[in-house]
Amino acid sequence: MTDYDVLRVFCGPKGGYGNELGVVRDGSVIQAQSERQELAAKLGFSETVFVDDPERGVIEIYTPTLRLPFAGHPCVGTAWLLDVPELVTPAGVVGARLDGEFTWIEARAEWAPPRTLRQYPTAAEVEALPVPPPGEWIYAWAWEDEAAGRIRARAFPGRVDERGGSRSGGAGACPGGIVEDEATGAAALLLTDGLGRALNITQGAGSQILTAPQPDGWVEIGGRVVLER
Repeated sequence: MTDYDVLRVFCGPKGGYGNELGVVRDGSVIQAQSERQELAAKLGFSETVFVDDPERGVIEIYTPTLRLPFAGHPCVGTAWLLDVPELVTPAGVVGARLDGEFTWIEARAEWAPPRTLRQYPTAAEVEALPVPPPGEWIYAWAWEDEAAGRIRARAFPGRVDERGGSRSGGAGACPGGIVEDEATGAAALLLTDGLGRALNITQGAGSQILTAPQPDGWVEIGGRVVLER
């Protein structure tokens, strides 16, 4: 089996929760996309990153079923692991920086796949939502404190061809896919771009995502990263 690291990205204040990520640091050992896809499916993480050049930060991101040009939590986790100023993804160059307990990346909303951003009147309504039937990818959110930019969110992929089974397990796991995503940087990126303001998002069971809009259409996404093994 190829060596890989396991991280949790967008952890809560005490280091819990977050979304698991597999990172193959020596991506050069697996060159063919078909072989990378096969390994990503075997590992079963929502995303697996293959590092092609650790000094330049050149990476590829795979779900168990397809290759992604960009994804939020894989970029945050890999930036933390490699400690590089930027990542080179198929979508474009992602700026990266470490700031105390948080790792930040800078990306563009157009790099994120489409999501339905559905606002609810209260955080309690978001908490009480049942898993919707398969269909559109829904990011359900509500203000916890609008003045402070605090948001409660939950993510329902609604399909299995973008994100496969989650190694993090729990109520969100199901054969061939996940019904609820614990922490999604791409959806937070879209929401921040749409609202045009910095956000402090609590998602899933207790993950935390920080965001901040930047000039010229860029958005920063930040979170805590923990090395599992």
